[in-house]
Amino acid sequence: MDVLLKLSIVLIAGMIGGRIASYFKLPNVSGYLVAGLFLGPSFSSFISAQDSNAFSAISELALAVIAFSIGSEFIIKYMLKLGKKIVIITLAEVVGAIFIVFTVMYYIFNQPFAFSIVIASMSAATAPAATLLVIQQFKADGPLTKTILPVVALDDVFGIMAFGIAMSLARLSEGDSERTFLEMASEPVIEIVGSLILGCILGVILVTLVKRIKKKDNVQIIALAFIGLATGLSTVLGLSPLLTNILMGTTLVNLKKNSKRVFDAVDNFVPSVYVLFFTLAGASLDLSILATVGIMGVCYVIARATGKYLGAYLGAKAVKAEKTVTNYLGLALLPQGGISIGLSVIVRQQLPQYAVAITTIIMFSILIYEVSGPIFAKIAIDKAGEIGGACNEEETSHVEDKAIA
Repeated sequence: MDVLLKLSIVLIAGMIGGRIASYFKLPNVSGYLVAGLFLGPSFSSFISAQDSNAFSAISELALAVIAFSIGSEFIIKYMLKLGKKIVIITLAEVVGAIFIVFTVMYYIFNQPFAFSIVIASMSAATAPAATLLVIQQFKADGPLTKTILPVVALDDVFGIMAFGIAMSLARLSEGDSERTFLEMASEPVIEIVGSLILGCILGVILVTLVKRIKKKDNVQIIALAFIGLATGLSTVLGLSPLLTNILMGTTLVNLKKNSKRVFDAVDNFVPSVYVLFFTLAGASLDLSILATVGIMGVCYVIARATGKYLGAYLGAKAVKAEKTVTNYLGLALLPQGGISIGLSVIVRQQLPQYAVAITTIIMFSILIYEVSGPIFAKIAIDKAGEIGGACNEEETSHVEDKAIA
């Protein structure tokens, strides 16, 4: 079938799924994912595995734009106030997830050390896409919302570092003596530092160009071009497109006073891309995996959720964060997606003996968390009383502007 015809049907199905989810007061993204599930191999097989691979550029673009948008939350004057708290909370929830998953796999299921440490490290990263869309859909704002996005972005950094160290330990435990621990452990550090440097350089160039552009359409074009450039260069150089785009967005928001017009210009372009991305993500999930994952897969899902929640709770408690952050942050950190899939590819290359078992459990986890994660994120911001908070902030700002005038 023609590619454009398939994409059009996917777009329509996703839109309908989003509308149905909205009717039941659920996040739109859950509707997109479920609609995709019906288009995938679990039901109609309208979207095949080959189709999912062919449409991978859409996923790359969507993730890059999401990362760029998350960068806008790292405003230095706010981060100086929250920076230490954010780092401690993030470190606590990452360590919590890794510790509990490792304990369950190694001590309860008696899995080899290499298997246990690698799959535990893969539990650390949170998929930012679903959480960001839930926040945007419900126009959430407040202490919890302001904490979620920096934590989600930073836990990807910690997650990549943890995975790199875990892979080094796993390969050493399996008798891989060709390279030293220091050589293998340095790889994630090089990846992270390189991504941050590249993102900063591209951000400075983008700021310089945008200052000279007045027309809104041209701002959108140059911003999207740089998002693509950051993603492509990162891939070629073996860096992280996610981190590069986050830092490019961070550089922009801190160096340009009216950076909002750039982020708004990008946001005006991407709604259809988001619908395609999540609907195709749903289509890539296969329910048949439920028959093979077994009790260990179920326990992995429970252990990861427990570790994330308890870690976030204890971290927030330690830094004396607001009560809403302490009680509900963990619920917003459950989605798992793109980064874990990417790490699975590395496992297949470097630890093939455990690749099938690890990939099966991770894909099962993604299936559960991508559908339920947005719902828990919505519950979190609802319980925190932050739904519609952005609207109230805009109204207050508008009233203040009129008063000044």
